[in-house]
Amino acid sequence: MISVIATITTREGGVAALLEHINDNLSNVRAESGCIEYLPMLDAESGMAAQVKDANVVIMLEKWETMEALHDHSVAPHMLDYREKVKDIVQSVSLKVLAPA
Repeated sequence: MISVIATITTREGGVAALLEHINDNLSNVRAESGCIEYLPMLDAESGMAAQVKDANVVIMLEKWETMEALHDHSVAPHMLDYREKVKDIVQSVSLKVLAPA
């Protein structure tokens, strides 16, 4: 199993618009072969001193059966369309692609 933590930083105030596009695409991604989990997440108020919060960040928590499934996801037509729709909202994207230790 492959886990992905995608950190998507939006331009100032862009989270709501980004989430709208993500939510419109959720059923397409979750129907992909090899998709186990695909969840958009936002910072929660925890009161923990070590927490670093950012109001302009959406975290995608993803689980894929294989690396091949993840690669197929990255070039799926609905993902290419999604990226085109959000290109003016998203400032940056960083990925952590993880395998079990």
